[in-house]
Amino acid sequence: MNRTAVYTVFIAAVLSLGLLIGTNNIPGEWYQSLAKPTFNPPNWVFAPVWSILYVVIGVVGARMFLAFRHTAAMRLWLAQMILNFLWSPLFFGMQDISSALIVIIALLIAVAAFVIASWQRDRISALLFLPYFAWVAFATVLNSSILLMN
Repeated sequence: MNRTAVYTVFIAAVLSLGLLIGTNNIPGEWYQSLAKPTFNPPNWVFAPVWSILYVVIGVVGARMFLAFRHTAAMRLWLAQMILNFLWSPLFFGMQDISSALIVIIALLIAVAAFVIASWQRDRISALLFLPYFAWVAFATVLNSSILLMN
């Protein structure tokens, strides 16, 4: 498989799965009824932010697959994807704020561990994950706040 095909497959897979999970776990009346902190962004912000992040995550996944397939960084990339895709069904689908918080804390740790693990081998991938880390950190604070307020 050539490089372009690997990038295309990774970006398409991550973006498609993310959008599929998002469309099947839409914030509904339950979420609207929750008390939220003042820094909670409007709902329309989440889809474009996650779409951009999923493209970046796909690019990083392709880079890891092509050059560092059998490394801890690749395993951490896969682990963060699993955790990422678990969060929405827990939070919105099952309305389980506590379990979602546990998952997002694990996600934050996995993303940080990926950055650390990839820093020496592929600094570009590590740097590309920093906005993702910042967004997951913000989402962790938001999840925590919603749990405490409800």
